[in-house]
Amino acid sequence: MSEPDELISISALQHYSYCPRQCALIHQEQTFTENVFTVRGRFVHERVDEPETRTEGDREIQTSVPLVSERLGLIGKSDVVEVLPDGSLYPVEYKHGPRRNREHDDIQVAAQAICLEEMTGKRIAEGVIYHHGSRRRRIVPITPELRAKVEEITKSVRALLQSGEMPPPADDPALCRGCSLKDACQPELVKSGKRIRQLTDTLFEPEEDAV
Repeated sequence: MSEPDELISISALQHYSYCPRQCALIHQEQTFTENVFTVRGRFVHERVDEPETRTEGDREIQTSVPLVSERLGLIGKSDVVEVLPDGSLYPVEYKHGPRRNREHDDIQVAAQAICLEEMTGKRIAEGVIYHHGSRRRRIVPITPELRAKVEEITKSVRALLQSGEMPPPADDPALCRGCSLKDACQPELVKSGKRIRQLTDTLFEPEEDAV
Protein backbone atom coordinates (compact mmCIF):
# COMPACT_ATOMS: atom_id res chain seq x y z
CA MET A 1 0.00 0.00 0.00
CA SER A 2 1.37 3.45 -0.93
CA GLU A 3 1.94 6.04 1.77
CA PRO A 4 0.02 9.34 1.27
CA ASP A 5 3.18 11.34 0.47
CA GLU A 6 3.97 8.89 -2.33
CA LEU A 7 0.63 9.28 -4.07
CA ILE A 8 0.70 11.09 -7.39
CA SER A 9 -2.19 13.18 -8.67
CA ILE A 10 -3.81 11.76 -11.80
CA SER A 11 -3.67 15.26 -13.28
CA ALA A 12 0.14 15.12 -13.04
CA LEU A 13 0.13 12.38 -15.68
CA GLN A 14 -1.82 14.61 -18.04
CA HIS A 15 0.53 17.53 -17.35
CA TYR A 16 3.64 15.38 -17.84
CA SER A 17 2.34 13.98 -21.12
CA TYR A 18 1.70 17.55 -22.32
CA CYS A 19 5.08 18.84 -21.09
CA PRO A 20 7.35 17.48 -18.31
CA ARG A 21 8.41 21.01 -17.39
CA GLN A 22 4.76 22.02 -16.90
CA CYS A 23 4.31 19.00 -14.63
CA ALA A 24 7.34 19.98 -12.52
CA LEU A 25 6.23 23.62 -12.24
CA ILE A 26 2.75 22.64 -11.03
CA HIS A 27 3.40 19.56 -8.90
CA GLN A 28 6.94 20.26 -7.71
CA GLU A 29 7.16 24.06 -7.53
CA GLN A 30 3.43 24.57 -6.78
CA THR A 31 3.27 27.16 -9.55
CA PHE A 32 -0.05 27.80 -11.21
CA THR A 33 -1.41 30.77 -13.13
CA GLU A 34 -4.52 31.18 -15.24
CA ASN A 35 -5.12 32.13 -18.83
CA VAL A 36 -8.27 32.14 -20.94
CA PHE A 37 -8.06 28.36 -21.40
CA THR A 38 -7.81 27.54 -17.69
CA VAL A 39 -10.64 29.96 -16.86
CA ARG A 40 -12.85 28.28 -19.46
CA GLY A 41 -11.88 24.89 -18.09
CA ARG A 42 -12.73 25.94 -14.53
CA PHE A 43 -16.12 27.21 -15.69
CA VAL A 44 -16.86 23.90 -17.46
CA HIS A 45 -15.93 21.89 -14.36
CA GLU A 46 -18.17 23.89 -12.01
CA ARG A 47 -21.17 21.73 -12.91
CA VAL A 48 -19.37 18.54 -11.84
CA ASP A 49 -17.27 19.82 -8.91
CA GLU A 50 -19.82 18.89 -6.23
CA PRO A 51 -20.44 15.22 -5.37
CA GLU A 52 -23.91 14.19 -6.53
CA THR A 53 -25.78 11.13 -7.73
CA ARG A 54 -28.69 11.51 -10.15
CA THR A 55 -30.46 9.58 -12.88
CA GLU A 56 -30.42 10.59 -16.53
CA GLY A 57 -32.36 8.31 -18.87
CA ASP A 58 -31.28 4.74 -18.27
CA ARG A 59 -28.06 5.53 -16.42
CA GLU A 60 -26.90 6.75 -13.03
CA ILE A 61 -24.65 9.81 -13.01
CA GLN A 62 -22.13 10.25 -10.20
CA THR A 63 -20.14 13.51 -10.12
CA SER A 64 -16.80 14.38 -8.50
CA VAL A 65 -15.96 10.75 -7.66
CA PRO A 66 -12.78 10.24 -5.55
CA LEU A 67 -10.30 7.81 -7.09
CA VAL A 68 -7.23 5.98 -5.84
CA SER A 69 -4.93 3.21 -7.02
CA GLU A 70 -2.79 1.72 -4.28
CA ARG A 71 -0.95 -0.40 -6.86
CA LEU A 72 0.23 2.57 -8.91
CA GLY A 73 0.13 5.14 -6.13
CA LEU A 74 -2.36 7.43 -7.90
CA ILE A 75 -5.01 9.69 -6.43
CA GLY A 76 -7.55 12.05 -7.97
CA LYS A 77 -11.16 12.24 -8.99
CA SER A 78 -13.38 11.64 -11.99
CA ASP A 79 -15.58 14.51 -13.15
CA VAL A 80 -18.35 11.98 -13.83
CA VAL A 81 -18.78 8.23 -13.54
CA GLU A 82 -21.70 6.88 -15.54
CA VAL A 83 -23.25 3.61 -14.34
CA LEU A 84 -25.12 1.79 -17.12
CA PRO A 85 -28.07 -0.58 -16.51
CA ASP A 86 -25.80 -3.63 -16.83
CA GLY A 87 -23.45 -2.18 -14.17
CA SER A 88 -20.78 -1.06 -16.63
CA LEU A 89 -18.79 1.99 -15.54
CA TYR A 90 -17.64 4.87 -17.74
CA PRO A 91 -15.31 7.55 -16.36
CA VAL A 92 -16.05 10.88 -18.07
CA GLU A 93 -13.55 13.74 -18.20
CA TYR A 94 -14.84 17.23 -19.09
CA LYS A 95 -12.73 19.44 -21.39
CA HIS A 96 -13.61 22.98 -22.40
CA GLY A 97 -12.54 22.96 -26.07
CA PRO A 98 -13.96 21.39 -29.24
CA ARG A 99 -13.78 17.67 -29.93
CA ARG A 100 -10.23 16.63 -30.83
CA ASN A 101 -7.88 13.76 -30.15
CA ARG A 102 -5.23 14.50 -27.54
CA GLU A 103 -3.11 11.74 -26.10
CA HIS A 104 -2.55 13.54 -22.79
CA ASP A 105 -6.33 13.66 -22.25
CA ASP A 106 -6.62 9.96 -23.13
CA ILE A 107 -3.92 9.13 -20.57
CA GLN A 108 -5.84 11.03 -17.90
CA VAL A 109 -9.13 9.20 -18.48
CA ALA A 110 -7.31 5.85 -18.76
CA ALA A 111 -5.70 6.45 -15.36
CA GLN A 112 -9.17 7.14 -13.96
CA ALA A 113 -10.41 3.86 -15.45
CA ILE A 114 -7.52 1.92 -13.89
CA CYS A 115 -8.31 3.43 -10.47
CA LEU A 116 -12.00 2.57 -10.83
CA GLU A 117 -11.14 -1.00 -11.78
CA GLU A 118 -9.03 -1.42 -8.67
CA MET A 119 -11.70 0.14 -6.45
CA THR A 120 -14.69 -1.77 -7.86
CA GLY A 121 -13.25 -4.98 -9.30
CA LYS A 122 -15.01 -4.24 -12.60
CA ARG A 123 -13.22 -4.26 -15.95
CA ILE A 124 -13.54 -0.94 -17.79
CA ALA A 125 -13.18 -1.10 -21.55
CA GLU A 126 -13.83 2.53 -22.43
CA GLY A 127 -13.71 6.04 -21.02
CA VAL A 128 -15.23 9.24 -22.32
CA ILE A 129 -13.94 12.74 -23.00
CA TYR A 130 -16.80 15.27 -23.08
CA HIS A 131 -15.81 18.31 -25.13
CA HIS A 132 -17.88 21.22 -23.87
CA GLY A 133 -16.99 23.50 -26.80
CA SER A 134 -18.69 21.24 -29.32
CA ARG A 135 -21.03 19.43 -26.89
CA ARG A 136 -19.68 16.15 -28.23
CA ARG A 137 -18.41 12.99 -26.58
CA ARG A 138 -15.32 11.13 -27.66
CA ILE A 139 -14.94 7.48 -26.71
CA VAL A 140 -11.47 6.48 -25.48
CA PRO A 141 -10.79 2.72 -25.72
CA ILE A 142 -8.74 1.66 -22.69
CA THR A 143 -6.34 -0.47 -24.72
CA PRO A 144 -3.37 -2.48 -23.39
CA GLU A 145 -1.10 0.08 -25.06
CA LEU A 146 -2.80 2.97 -23.26
CA ARG A 147 -2.69 1.10 -19.95
CA ALA A 148 1.04 0.53 -20.42
CA LYS A 149 1.55 4.21 -21.18
CA VAL A 150 -0.23 5.17 -17.95
CA GLU A 151 2.11 2.93 -15.96
CA GLU A 152 5.16 4.23 -17.81
CA ILE A 153 4.26 7.89 -17.27
CA THR A 154 3.40 7.26 -13.61
CA LYS A 155 6.95 5.97 -13.10
CA SER A 156 8.38 8.95 -15.00
CA VAL A 157 6.40 11.46 -12.94
CA ARG A 158 7.43 9.79 -9.68
CA ALA A 159 11.10 9.83 -10.74
CA LEU A 160 10.83 13.49 -11.76
CA LEU A 161 9.25 14.61 -8.49
CA GLN A 162 11.73 12.60 -6.43
CA SER A 163 14.69 14.05 -8.34
CA GLY A 164 13.70 17.67 -7.75
CA GLU A 165 15.07 18.53 -11.19
CA MET A 166 13.47 20.99 -13.61
CA PRO A 167 13.14 19.64 -17.19
CA PRO A 168 13.89 21.93 -20.14
CA PRO A 169 11.05 23.73 -21.94
CA ALA A 170 9.13 21.86 -24.62
CA ASP A 171 10.62 22.24 -28.09
CA ASP A 172 7.20 23.05 -29.53
CA PRO A 173 6.00 26.68 -29.84
CA ALA A 174 2.38 25.51 -30.22
CA LEU A 175 2.45 23.86 -26.78
CA CYS A 176 4.01 26.95 -25.20
CA ARG A 177 1.44 29.31 -26.75
CA GLY A 178 -1.43 27.44 -25.11
CA CYS A 179 0.24 27.02 -21.71
CA SER A 180 -0.90 29.18 -18.78
CA LEU A 181 2.58 28.85 -17.24
CA LYS A 182 4.45 30.44 -20.14
CA ASP A 183 5.45 33.52 -18.12
CA ALA A 184 6.66 31.42 -15.18
CA CYS A 185 8.40 28.94 -17.49
CA GLN A 186 10.07 31.58 -19.70
CA PRO A 187 10.87 29.09 -22.48
CA GLU A 188 12.46 31.68 -24.81
CA LEU A 189 14.79 32.94 -22.07
CA VAL A 190 15.82 29.42 -21.05
CA LYS A 191 16.48 28.40 -24.65
CA SER A 192 18.41 31.65 -25.34
CA GLY A 193 20.60 31.02 -22.32
CA LYS A 194 21.33 27.49 -23.53
CA ARG A 195 22.26 28.74 -27.01
CA ILE A 196 24.60 31.34 -25.50
CA ARG A 197 26.33 28.70 -23.39
CA GLN A 198 26.71 26.43 -26.42
CA LEU A 199 28.15 29.30 -28.48
CA THR A 200 30.56 30.22 -25.69
CA ASP A 201 31.73 26.62 -25.33
CA THR A 202 32.29 26.36 -29.09
CA LEU A 203 34.07 29.72 -29.27
CA PHE A 204 36.76 28.65 -26.86
CA GLU A 205 37.26 25.10 -28.17
CA PRO A 206 40.84 24.55 -29.42
CA GLU A 207 41.19 24.03 -33.15
CA GLU A 208 42.07 20.48 -34.17
CA ASP A 209 45.08 21.61 -36.21
CA ALA A 210 46.47 23.79 -33.42
CA VAL A 211 49.88 22.69 -32.10
